[in-house]
Amino acid sequence: MTPFRYERASDAASAVALLAAAPNGAFLGGGTNLVDLMKLEVMTADVPVDVRRLTSDWIEDLPDGGLRIGAAMPNSDLAADRRIRQRYPLLAEALLSGASGQLRNLATTGGNLLQRTRCVYFQDVTTPCNKRAPGTGCPAREGYNRALAILGTSEACIATHPSDMAVALVALDARLHLHGPAGSRELAVSELHRLPGDQPERDTVLEHGELITAIDLPPLADGSRSAYRKVRDRASYAFALVSVAAVVAGDDVRIALGGVAHKPWRAYEAERELEGAPATEASFRAAAEAELEGARPLPGNAFKVALARNTMVRVLSNLTEGQR
Repeated sequence: MTPFRYERASDAASAVALLAAAPNGAFLGGGTNLVDLMKLEVMTADVPVDVRRLTSDWIEDLPDGGLRIGAAMPNSDLAADRRIRQRYPLLAEALLSGASGQLRNLATTGGNLLQRTRCVYFQDVTTPCNKRAPGTGCPAREGYNRALAILGTSEACIATHPSDMAVALVALDARLHLHGPAGSRELAVSELHRLPGDQPERDTVLEHGELITAIDLPPLADGSRSAYRKVRDRASYAFALVSVAAVVAGDDVRIALGGVAHKPWRAYEAERELEGAPATEASFRAAAEAELEGARPLPGNAFKVALARNTMVRVLSNLTEGQR
């Protein structure tokens, strides 16, 4: 591992100041992704700034009926919280489908959102990778791409975002609280991650030194139903080939997809197709096909188009059972 200088800040402001002065530094939460990448020398953060104890690790009830989640909240504690399980079950389902119990005990809510892709070329420093070393190429396009993106890709990158939790938060219209060198701001989770374009090395729109301090969940309408379904190669400790998070509240339907793009993919086209449509399998299939019309799969991952369509139809059918 490349030598580094570990720092533990006393508060969020000093953590931001430390990182602002270290162009190659990084915030360190649970370390379940960053430390692995540093060991592989995929990332060489010369100043990891420990922020685990700087943000809250509890859940706060908001006046509007929503919840505020501290960025240091462990994934396992978040999934086990009664309010999450009862009011936002898809979030608990998404969290419990990710990683292992040991990793969920350590991984933080803020850090989970910022984990890097598991594309094998990104993690192998002996191969070219535009995300790791801009301008070197994307061998995944002609190589092993079974688990990679079919939506929003570019010639520069076809990597997928790995977080299950982020997909659920996008479907829930969650918002982030950020603190950085320019002050504090809020941002929708759906706007946090970016498509690769010609800058695949940039996963998010965050400025260097911006720290996630909390995540707000808006209240769901009475009678709403939600679910998260993950399709993967094995029953545990595997990243999604395709995942679907959906919230149904009467005629309001929100859908997000995982495992198919460089970011959690909000299915806006499918949502538009479902406005005023009957809750039938035919309507769900038409909506899914409309969303996936823009898919650009490669031979190794072309199966994901049908897999995503069928998973969307099954999740929506299950959530609307009894309404047909």
